[in-house]
Formats: sequence, structure tokens, C-alpha cells
Amino acid sequence: MGLSPPPSTDQVMSALDGVQDPEIHRPITDLGMVKNIEIRQDGTVRVDVWLTVAGCPLRETITREVTAAVAKVDGVARVQVELDVMSDEQRKALQGKLRGGKPEPEIPFAKPNSLTRVLAVASGKGGVGKSSVTVNLAAALAAAGQKVGVVDADIYGHSIPRMLGVTGRPTQVEQMIMPPSAHGVSVISIGMFTKGNTPVVWRGPMLHRALQQFLADVYWGDLDILLMDLPPGTGDIAISVAQMLPGAELLVVTTPQLAAAEVAERAGSIAMQTHQRIAGVIENMSYLPCPHCGERVEIFGSGGGSTVAEALTRISGAPVPLLGQVPIDLRLREGGDNGVPLVLSAPESAAAQQLTAIAAGLVRSRGLVGRQLGLTPR
Repeated sequence: MGLSPPPSTDQVMSALDGVQDPEIHRPITDLGMVKNIEIRQDGTVRVDVWLTVAGCPLRETITREVTAAVAKVDGVARVQVELDVMSDEQRKALQGKLRGGKPEPEIPFAKPNSLTRVLAVASGKGGVGKSSVTVNLAAALAAAGQKVGVVDADIYGHSIPRMLGVTGRPTQVEQMIMPPSAHGVSVISIGMFTKGNTPVVWRGPMLHRALQQFLADVYWGDLDILLMDLPPGTGDIAISVAQMLPGAELLVVTTPQLAAAEVAERAGSIAMQTHQRIAGVIENMSYLPCPHCGERVEIFGSGGGSTVAEALTRISGAPVPLLGQVPIDLRLREGGDNGVPLVLSAPESAAAQQLTAIAAGLVRSRGLVGRQLGLTPR
């Protein structure tokens, strides 16, 4: 009995029709993820597959399922799978396909006439208290009479609803999602759409789409300030925010440690690539006031916030101020657990006063002064 002849390209593509993207649940052939098929005379078949993002956590699943599907085709002796990464243009085309050709929903905050100041709260690493800073700034701004919304854009590590004490669920009116609120702050989070404490296992396009829905499909009303709690680092969400909201400004949170400052500096420098303005740097966990003598105990060292502000000023060519230094206060953590921000539960504390002062500095008159108008000199 002789060996079967090598398969045709059509036979291999037909086999790949049965391989679904493990997240989008559509055939990879339908999603344009098959880059190339090479068939050799010895029965070796090489399949090149486009991944949506470089750090795809499901790359092994895709490799395994492509290999298994192609190996079943008559005449295939060996399967090789090579992975590549889609370009921005390919990702946009994929997003268009997922929308069924419908136009991209409008984001009110991205319109040139929007008077809402969008502040994306970023950090280079986790554990610096970025979410604590976000909820306290939001509560302080609302207490000062500002109309405030918070997007919990930390899809994997969502924590804003608990920290703000939001217990309500989003409701749908016609095609709009109405966000729940607490302490005068409207909030939306992926945690409101998942059961219990179920983890979110998504990749680039799904993260992008979720963020897009939070911004376009949620009825925010006429906000003065929209705060966005970004995930740590410089990944997909930070890039998506820059694409969807080019006028958003960055608030960089760091601790006094020089190691943390170096990482925060990298997070801030993404603004240079995306042409975003950096509103300033906030140094959290700055020092511990001694309960006996009142002296500052610099547990995490000193100078990190200033170092980041100076570095980002140098990199951007525009002044990046150190907006404030928030001392350590156990009640800040307790407030996050109880859903009552420190600026409301203990406004007289040093940490609350510093956060309230930072919030006051973020308020500006409702106008177009200082906004990017999208004009390019000739």
C-alpha cells in the first residue's frame, strides 16, 4: 500500500474551519487568522496563524487545536504551527467584522466639543494604591459638587465597586446601560457583569470591546470629570484608551521607592507615544506619621514622586507636576474594604486632606481652554 499524496490547500483550510478561536468562538478561518499554509511533498504542513496580541494567554490552545485538526487530514505526515501578531490595521478590521460591519459606536467623551475632563489613572506596577487614590479622588470631587464618573478599566483586577460601596447593578433602558452610583459617583465595572468573583480571561479584542461599551453604551450624562482606573503597566487597555480617547490625560501614581518610580516612569512615557498629556504625578504611601511624636517615618524611602515628575517633564518637554504626597493611613485600606472612602469617613486625616487638595487641583472651568483641537500647523 503506497503513501497518500499530500493534501491540497483547500483540504487543510476545510479542516481549519473546524478550529474556533477559544475566546471569540468563531472559526479562525472566518476571523482572518490564517496567515499562510505551506504544504510539502513529504506530507509536512506548515500553518501560520495570526494572533490578535503578542502576549496571547491562549496561544498554546490555538497551536494544539490547529495541530490536531490538520493532522486528521489524509496525507498529512507532520504539522508545524507558526504564530505571528496582527498589526493595528488587522485588529481594527477584526473588530469591524465582529461588529458585523456596523459603524463603531460613538464615544461622547471623544467628540471635539466634549467638556468632560477624562483622567486615566495609571501605574507601572501593582500594589501602589492606584485604585484607592482613584476612589478617594472621585468621592472628593463629587463632594465638591462635581459630576463624576469612574470606569473600572482594570478588567482583570476590578475592585472599584467594592471600594466605593457600589452595590447596585447596571440597568438597561432601550439601548443604553444606566450605571449604578454611590457617594454621588457613577460607576461601571466588568465585575458588575460576572458571577461572584469569577476571573475574566480575555484577550485584546474582547478587552477593547468591553472598554468601548463602557464608554459608548453607558449613559453617563453630562460629567465634569471621568476617572478611569487602568490596569498596571502599559498593555492593551492603555493603548485602547489612547485610541478611543486621544484627549484623555494621564495621572501617574507611584510610591517613594526608586524601583517603583522607575516602573511608573515607563508607564508615563507611553503618553509620549500616544501624544497624551500627563496631568501630574501622585506619590502614595509617602510616609507614616509617627503616632507618638508626629515625625515622618519614610518606610518606603523618599523622592520617588519627584523623580517621576522630573523624568516625565524631561521626556515630554512639558511641565509634569508632583500633585501631592499621600501619607500611609490604615483607614485608607479600611475604607476600601468598607466601601466608604477616607475623604468621607475621616476628612480631617492628613491623607484625606492631601487627597482632597489633589482633587481640588484637578477641577477646572468648563471650557475648551487647554484642550487639543486637532489642528496641525501648515
